[in-house]
Amino acid sequence: MIQITPQMRIWLAVEPVDFRKGIDGLAQVCRQQLKVDPMAGALVVFSSRRRKALKCLVFDGQGFWLCQKRLSTGRFAWWPTDAKPPTFGLGAHQLQSLLWNAKPASTQAVPLWRPITPTG
Repeated sequence: MIQITPQMRIWLAVEPVDFRKGIDGLAQVCRQQLKVDPMAGALVVFSSRRRKALKCLVFDGQGFWLCQKRLSTGRFAWWPTDAKPPTFGLGAHQLQSLLWNAKPASTQAVPLWRPITPTG
């Protein structure tokens, strides 16, 4: 089971990839093009050229997970296109909204850390 926590690093590969690639091919893209170590525990999200499908690659300490979501109609509405680095960081709540074909930039979540105020 893939556990996605708020502290997990999630990277979007800005450029589309060939979706014929499997785990080894996508791990190679991570190392060579994105400069991300695929075995470091980060989740990397890839898009197909037409943005009809997404693939998520993550290493869980024992092996790789490769998940794919393909839309039956339409395409994913949001994807960063003008980002200068080859990757774009997301939060866990933003990944969830992306997978549901919403715009991650418009999602809101509770901050990861907030001071505790004493009650009394």
